[in-house]
Amino acid sequence: MQFESSDIGAMDARRRAALVNSLSGFKSANLVGTANTEGQTNLAIMSSAVHLGSSPPLLALIIRPSSDEHHTLANILTSGCYSINHVNSAIVEQAHQTAARYPGGVSEFDATGLTPVWHPGFGAPMVGEAEVRLGLSLREHHELAINGTHMVIGEVIFVELPSGSMGDDGAIDLGSAGSVALSGLDTYYQPAALKRMAYAKTDLPPRVLWDASSK
Repeated sequence: MQFESSDIGAMDARRRAALVNSLSGFKSANLVGTANTEGQTNLAIMSSAVHLGSSPPLLALIIRPSSDEHHTLANILTSGCYSINHVNSAIVEQAHQTAARYPGGVSEFDATGLTPVWHPGFGAPMVGEAEVRLGLSLREHHELAINGTHMVIGEVIFVELPSGSMGDDGAIDLGSAGSVALSGLDTYYQPAALKRMAYAKTDLPPRVLWDASSK
């Protein structure tokens, strides 16, 4: 099966969106928590978190130019902070429901039954039911001319993890933390570790540190 750009362009809008949203493969499923200047909370599911660097620790979000995600963008720009919370299998249904177009005066926390929790001195809510929670401070905002989407770059200023989920080398075991993956806009997966590879070097062949099939 093969599609040219003209084929993609000729598709029904919903079919095209489903196809293109799946092309990047598995994505992280995150709930982005914000609050406005009056303290009204907002929660939105997003799958666009991208690692930009570790020193300083930076993550980027791509936010669509329309719909209710503007509540999230407006809150980030006015408050300067937001949270990223990993979706886990226990809250998939509630997390997905945050994509519904609730009016501005309705908090998705209230609508879905998820619990806002607050880190001392931090102005954005986190999700109490999430196992992995990040607090970010806004560092840059760019509107992309190509399609009107917005890139928000944040610096991670604190991380909350379940006990025992971080290895000696600092890597998080996302499987033990229960984090799920997302394909397209609506299909959630429970990932399982396949194998871990050693740092690639030109003078050495690929080296497997551990393989799940041998355990």
